[in-house]
Amino acid sequence: MKKLLLLGGSRYLLPAIRAAHELGVYVITADYLPNNFAHKFADEYCNVSIIDKEAVLSLAAEHRVDGILSYATDPGVTSAAYAAEKLGLPTSPYESVKLLQNKARFRAFLRENGFHTPYSKGYRCTETALADIGQFRFPLIVKPVDSAGSKGVRRVETREELSSAIEYALRYSLNKEFIIEEFIEKQGFSTDTDSFSVNDELVFCSFDDQWFDADAENPYTPAGYSWPSSMPVDAQKELRSEIQRLIRLLHMGTTIYNIETRVGTDGKAYIMECTPRAGGNRLAEILKLASGQDLIMSAVKAALGMPVPQLSDPVYQGHWGEIILHSNENGIFRELYVEETFRERCVAEVDLWVKPGDEVYCFNGANETIGTIVLHCNTQQELKQSIASIKDLVSVRLR
Repeated sequence: MKKLLLLGGSRYLLPAIRAAHELGVYVITADYLPNNFAHKFADEYCNVSIIDKEAVLSLAAEHRVDGILSYATDPGVTSAAYAAEKLGLPTSPYESVKLLQNKARFRAFLRENGFHTPYSKGYRCTETALADIGQFRFPLIVKPVDSAGSKGVRRVETREELSSAIEYALRYSLNKEFIIEEFIEKQGFSTDTDSFSVNDELVFCSFDDQWFDADAENPYTPAGYSWPSSMPVDAQKELRSEIQRLIRLLHMGTTIYNIETRVGTDGKAYIMECTPRAGGNRLAEILKLASGQDLIMSAVKAALGMPVPQLSDPVYQGHWGEIILHSNENGIFRELYVEETFRERCVAEVDLWVKPGDEVYCFNGANETIGTIVLHCNTQQELKQSIASIKDLVSVRLR
C-alpha cells in the first residue's frame, strides 16, 4: 500500500484525503495541533511542526512514505519540497519552491526576468524600510513575505502609517521579514484560482473574479469568487503565456498552483502570487464542479509519482460562485440566515463549520472563515447580482 504524508490538519485537506483513499493510499497527516479537523479522517496522525523541514524529512523517512503533499496548507509547502527532494520523491525543485514562497524574492525574480511587477523591496529592519521610503510612490501595501490568507496585510496611504503596518506584518511572519510594494490599482476584478502543470507545461489555467467585503476588518481577505472570469480575453491570454514562462524558468514539473493575477489601471497584466499548492477556500473543489476536471486527484497522484489524468483549460458548465461565510464582529454564533428564494434559485451547497453557541471572530484573515456557500446560477448577471447583494441574502447572526 502506498503512503502519502499530508502536511497540515485543516478541513481544507479533506478532499485530498478522500482522493488518496479512493486510490487505496494510506494517509498520514502531520502538524503540531492534534485536535485539528482533518486528523480524524486520516489513517494516522503524527505530531510534528510542518515548518521544521528536518523534522518533516525525518518523519517521511521513518514512515517510508511514497509522497509528501502540503495541500492547501501554505506553511508546509517548502518543508514538503525539501523532504521530498532529499528522499528522491516527486516534487518541484526545492529552490524554486522557496523562491515562490517568499514574496520579496518572488518579486525580485519577476523583475529580473522581465515580468510586470510592482516596485517592491523586502526588509527585516523597520528603520531601513523607513529610510528607503522616498523610493516608493504611495499608496503602498505592507505584508509578511511568508504568510497566506491575507494575514498581516495593510494598505498604507502616508508615511505616518508605515511603522504600525510594519509591526502588524511582522506579527504574522514566521521569518520576521516583510515586504513593501507599490499598490497596483486593479482594472475590473482581480483573479485568484487554481491551475496545474505537467512536466513544465501549463495544462489547466483558470481565472475567476475575486470579491471582497469592504466592511471586513481586513478588506483584503477574499470573501467570494465567481467563474468564468470577466477579465478581458486578451489579458487572460497574456497572463497564461507569462505563467507558462514562469513555470518553465523555475522547472516546476508536475504540480498544482494557487495563482493571483490582476490587470492594473496602467493596462499591464500582473502575476501577483504563484504558490505551488492548492488554494484555500475550496477552490479546486469548485473548479471540479464547474469544469468537471479534478485537480485534487491530480495533485495527489502527482505527489505519489502516479500518472496524472489528462487536463485541459476549463470550459465552465454554467456560472459558479463561492461565498466565504464570516462575521464582521466577535460574538457567539446563533444561526445562518439564507433567503429562501435565493437558496432555491442559486445555492448548490451550504457548508457551515460552526454550530449555535460557538465563538466566532471578526474577519481578519482566511483563518476566521466559518463556512462556504457554493452558487450555481443560470446567467453571469444573476450570479454577479447575487454576490454583489449577498449581505441582503445571507447573514451570520450572533447572540
